[in-house]
Amino acid sequence: MDQHRRTGFDNQRYLDAQTAAIQKRMQQFDGTLYLECGGKLLFDYHAARVLPGFDPNVKMQAFRHVKELIDVIICIHAGDIERKKMRGDFGITYDTDALKMIDDFFFWEINVAAVVITRYDDQPAAKQFINLLSRRGITTYTHRSTRGYPADIDTIVSPEGYGANPYIETSRPIVVVTGPGPGSGKLATCLSQLYHDHQREERSGYAKFETFPIWNLPLKHPVNIAYEAATADLGDVNQIDHFHLDAYQQRAVNYNRDLEAFPLLKRIIEKITGERSFYQSPTDMGVNCCGEGITDDDAVCEASRQEIIRRYFRSSCEYAMGFGLKQTIDRIKLLMDELNLEPSDRPMVTASREARKTAKEKGKGKDGIVCAAALELKDGTIITGANSEILHASSALVLNAGKHLAGIPQGIDIIPKNVMDSIQYLKRSVLQGRRISLDADEVLIALAMSATANPSAQAAMDQLHQLSETEVHLTHLPSPGDEAGLRKLGINVTSEPRFASAMLHDD
Repeated sequence: MDQHRRTGFDNQRYLDAQTAAIQKRMQQFDGTLYLECGGKLLFDYHAARVLPGFDPNVKMQAFRHVKELIDVIICIHAGDIERKKMRGDFGITYDTDALKMIDDFFFWEINVAAVVITRYDDQPAAKQFINLLSRRGITTYTHRSTRGYPADIDTIVSPEGYGANPYIETSRPIVVVTGPGPGSGKLATCLSQLYHDHQREERSGYAKFETFPIWNLPLKHPVNIAYEAATADLGDVNQIDHFHLDAYQQRAVNYNRDLEAFPLLKRIIEKITGERSFYQSPTDMGVNCCGEGITDDDAVCEASRQEIIRRYFRSSCEYAMGFGLKQTIDRIKLLMDELNLEPSDRPMVTASREARKTAKEKGKGKDGIVCAAALELKDGTIITGANSEILHASSALVLNAGKHLAGIPQGIDIIPKNVMDSIQYLKRSVLQGRRISLDADEVLIALAMSATANPSAQAAMDQLHQLSETEVHLTHLPSPGDEAGLRKLGINVTSEPRFASAMLHDD
């Protein structure tokens, strides 16, 4: 088995260490522990990619172990609602993600106490979202921008600053404060609650639960470099926590924003509590035990190198689509250079390019446009597919992979011609579409329809679960239907920053 397919992470070992760390921190305060959670609590696919074996939901498992001690506050920035900011891995807006988070916590039997709309300034879309939540029985609060922030600490820690925010009612000793994406106002919400509690003479505390960077790995460890690649658009840079080194003579890794904010944060906490800060460094604030779960450093390093290449392609595609920046690509390229990485070190890249070249030589494609895709199965086998009059490259790839796994010869059509003709008639004549070839999402439905009468289609469909966590590279930007279909199959996808056609709006 290839090295990057080896398991390198022990979930149980991590779970035991993480649960113990959260409980220990809770016991250090007489009041409530406000636990700011950065990153993703659920569906943390970045962590799963760089730490092979990591369960994307293991952090939620840690919370469920102590669920009777936990309330949750979900924060969402009003500006993100107004701008309809998207979560890229699911293709949904942040407000939709907040609704999904509420459902997810309910599924995990963890209580959501409230949703708080941060930096609220009467934005129309935020008002509509508040109405939606209240009519679904969700307790909602609004926090406006904090007066005096960041320089005027006397105003920040006063009735006109944090005191102007309504107090969020909770009842349990640990309050998990989370939200969709960075900049959601989690820290400000924690500090506002801390202020109100200390005004009530309750000795509450604050801590931070964030997976990356992993503080007890080396600064230039590929896992930590992969974190820099993932946050290149934010300008995050890993650094040695000099506060921690000065206080304890121990090297620890943190990132620039936390290091820059720590002196101010420490002063605010001391102003709120009226005593010396419990924390002497940003690393002190963390309860992060992810490093404890690593069991195979070589496997983790190789997986992280592959993730850095993925991020390079992703940033290149975002730039091509108009919402990414050139400096993000340049930043990730520098990180690749540090590790002597090339885009072609992702095995599917060369395979997809070769498949496109071969298809071009054979005159395949549609309207002179040739697109190809390559998939690496978990045993290292490479499967390819190219577009045609009836299929997108991604669709051909999924069918070819299903046939390979089911032992069906590639020359056999597993979706009958009459099914394909019927779908194309619908797209062309009824829906008035210009493009009638099937994308990946559509071909999955066609395959399911065919399986009722075709044992070969059933056999291929039964194998598609094996495509979860496999790797695909496309020679072109995927259509929305291709992206949705491949995402549903759990496939990790990268693509060239090349449009599949010259049309500006392809339906």
